[in-house]
This record gives sequence, structure tokens and C-alpha cells, in this order.
Amino acid sequence: MIPESAERTFVAEPDLPASITPSDLDGSVRRDLRGLQKETAESVARHLVAAGVLVDEDPERALEHARYARRRASRIAVVREAAGIVAYHAGEWNEALGEFRAARRMGGGPGHVHVMADIERALGRPERAIDLARSPEARDLGAEERIELLIVAAGARRDLGEVDAAVVGLQVPELDAARRDPWSARLFYAYADNLLAAGRESESVQWFVHAHDADTDGQTDAAARIAELTGDELPGVDDDGMTIGWEDVPVDEFVEEPGAEEPGAEDAGVEDATVPAPEAVSEPAAQVGDTAEAGDTADVGDTAEADDTAEVGVSAEAEDSPEAGDAPGIGDNPEGGDDHAVDGTSDADEHDRPSDGTEADRP
Repeated sequence: MIPESAERTFVAEPDLPASITPSDLDGSVRRDLRGLQKETAESVARHLVAAGVLVDEDPERALEHARYARRRASRIAVVREAAGIVAYHAGEWNEALGEFRAARRMGGGPGHVHVMADIERALGRPERAIDLARSPEARDLGAEERIELLIVAAGARRDLGEVDAAVVGLQVPELDAARRDPWSARLFYAYADNLLAAGRESESVQWFVHAHDADTDGQTDAAARIAELTGDELPGVDDDGMTIGWEDVPVDEFVEEPGAEEPGAEDAGVEDATVPAPEAVSEPAAQVGDTAEAGDTADVGDTAEADDTAEVGVSAEAEDSPEAGDAPGIGDNPEGGDDHAVDGTSDADEHDRPSDGTEADRP
């Protein structure tokens, strides 16, 4: 008969895919498992790998693997820490907090103080979250973990109604709109959110824009918040704001095939009605240059350059050139950010324009 205490702690071993091997585990973690018997160490390693693979897509199943690993190696700090992380992602706050505390007792160091503070806040204890942010262990955190702890502490102060203190608490040197650190997007977003809570809406919008610009991984919903506050939607992180399309333009309006006979040439008795050599055509080339000065005919590769037009002897009249469509851009970007509108070209920069990949002398 199994004792009652053993039944409470018994955890059935979840199924493991054959593709998962102990070597998939980080080397530093495997070294911490050397104190276990080889068979046990390999089993624990495989379950830790499975937990790490599943934690984002299926945290409940990941927690089953983490709990089994903890049962087999409950005296290893790194195993308790891993179990705490998985329990945190699964929303098991009390279990996660207990695992983190056990890991700190066994291994020392700051542990996951920023995560523990967030758990205290989730459990409705913002005062304890602030106490953790002031603890000596907090000073030993790395840069990214320290910023995360500041964000949690600011949220805890908001929970206590100390909105202005929350704003001030985030005014650190890392709060620089020009910086692009791994934590910049989250810091800018948290600052904007607290500014909004403090009633400083215009400043809040500006910092949401900074968060959107810094968020290359889609960590925040800054674009949605901007749209909510201003009514203007911003493109996503994978959208550069440029729309590329094709415009149907009759070829014979611009380029006439070399060697083509002019209408009525035979009736006029002209023996050779082919287009004159390029060097003999000077006036049409000048007309093309005048068209470029108009500034309304530039498009993404639709209008031939003056020199190439001269080679086929074609006069592209300004009034016949298709007008470029308005390229989408961020019209109301408070930051004056990355607008992608296509400007018209002029005589001066006609030859500096980057190539669009098409052949210049193509009809």
C-alpha cells in the first residue's frame, strides 16, 4: 500500500517523443545534473527539454514534464528554477513562487526576483512586489531583468493609486527614444501606458509611437493603442508602408519602335523614313528634361530617363506622362517617422535615382 504522503507527491511520467535527447539540454544545466545517477540525469534532462519546447504553445503539458523532472531531482536548484518558470507561464502563481524561493535557497543569487515581483502583483500583493524591487538581490540583476523589475514596480504603484510615482520610477537613463536595446520597446510602452493613466495623453501617444518604432519583434500592441487614441492606424512591424503595383500604360504613347515608318511616308515619296540617329535628335531630349522638371511624372520606374529616351528618339511630352499615384506613408506620425512616400524627381537628381531593377532602354 502506498503511503498517503507518497500519493500526494506522486507524478506520473508523461510521454516523451523519441526525438528528444539529453544532449538537447543546455550544457551548463547538464553539468548541474551530474550529481544524479546517469539514468536519472538523462530522464530529467529529456523532460526539461520537453518542457522548454512546449512552454509557449501548451504550458499545461509543459508543466507536466517540469513537475516530473522536479520529482526526480528536487534537490537541484536549476531544476526547481525551471519548474518555477513553467508554472509561471501556466498561471500557477503559488506553485511558481514556491519553486523560485526554493531555487534561491539552494543556489543563492538574485534568482528571478523580477518574476517573483510580478507574481506577487498577480496575487494582489503590490506592496510585496515593491519590497522585492527594493531588495538587495535586485541590485544584482542583469540590465534586462532590472528593467523588467522597474516595469513591474511601476505597475504595482499604479495598483496602489500612486500613478505619478509610477511615471517617475520609469524615468531612467535607458528611457531614451533613440536607443534600441532588447528591452526598449517594453520600457517605452510601459512609460506610455503610465503617462496615459496619469492623464498626459499627448505625451503618451508620443511614447507609444516610440514603442512602435522600437518593437521589431511584435512584443507590444503599440500600433493598436495609437489607433485607439488618435484614430490613425500605423503599419505593422513587417509592413514598410510601400505599395508596389503596375500601371497599364500604352507603349506607343511613349516609345516608337526604331525603324518604324511614319504614316504617309510612302505617299510623300520618302525613301527612308526611319527615326534619325540619337545624336541628331536634340530637341526631343530637351523636352524630356522639361518633363522631369515638372515633378509630377516620377514613378517607380514607369518614366524612362532622358538619356535613354534620346537613344530611341522619342519625345515624352509632360502632359502625356502618367502621374504617379500617392504612395502610402505615415501621414500623421507624431515622430515624423519612416514615411515611405515616393517623391518626384527633378533634373538635378535624375541620374542619382536608384535603379528599380528594370532595363533602362526597355520600351
